[in-house]
Amino acid sequence: MKVDIWSDIRCPFCYVVKKNFENALANFPNKDHIQVTWHSFQLDPNLKTQPEKNSLEYFSEAKGVSTERAKEMYAHVYKAGKEAGIDFNFDHQKVANSYRGHLLLKLAESKGLANEAEEALFKAQLVDGKNIDDEATLIEIGKSLSLNEDEIKAALTSDEFGHAVAQDIMQARQIGISGVPFFVINDKYGVSGAQPTPVFKEVLEKSWQEFAEGDKGLKIIPEGDNCDIDGNCD
Repeated sequence: MKVDIWSDIRCPFCYVVKKNFENALANFPNKDHIQVTWHSFQLDPNLKTQPEKNSLEYFSEAKGVSTERAKEMYAHVYKAGKEAGIDFNFDHQKVANSYRGHLLLKLAESKGLANEAEEALFKAQLVDGKNIDDEATLIEIGKSLSLNEDEIKAALTSDEFGHAVAQDIMQARQIGISGVPFFVINDKYGVSGAQPTPVFKEVLEKSWQEFAEGDKGLKIIPEGDNCDIDGNCD
């Protein structure tokens, strides 16, 4: 059974939902028969990388609020992270365009390492405060996944992987996805936002029961917390 996931490595709720989904999948009796595919989705694709700024500074300037107010607005995100076992570090998170990170993800996917790459890039951006638009950083992350340095460098300028990223984003638009995280399970159920583990448990069980029938048509699970296309996570 297929599970397709659209996310951006800049999106904290995407990291939260990855943990929640993994918790549900770990206890799913038919987990060995689930095929998970990660798809690229860029929040604020025109964002200019500004490593000298952290995300709270950028957010406060963009929204015209104080840094303290920005922290208050992000309190819900911090809480969601804690509940999922993630210590978000927005004080040191770099403002960085995620496009080249997605190119690295596509290379990792071609090697069967998509999930591991997603985890490494989420952690780099949202916990470790690394610049995910920096070549040296991406090489370091790729090598930690046992990827070849020459292949990593080639991937970061690859038209083939760039086309794959664009195809993912185009497919998201066709489905009507305007924010992430977004899951499509068994080509039927759309799960939008950072839903809790029990929701994924329920939809996995229901989808598995219907899997043999080949049902079509998309049904959206009521929307949870997400990050919209402009990069707002509040």
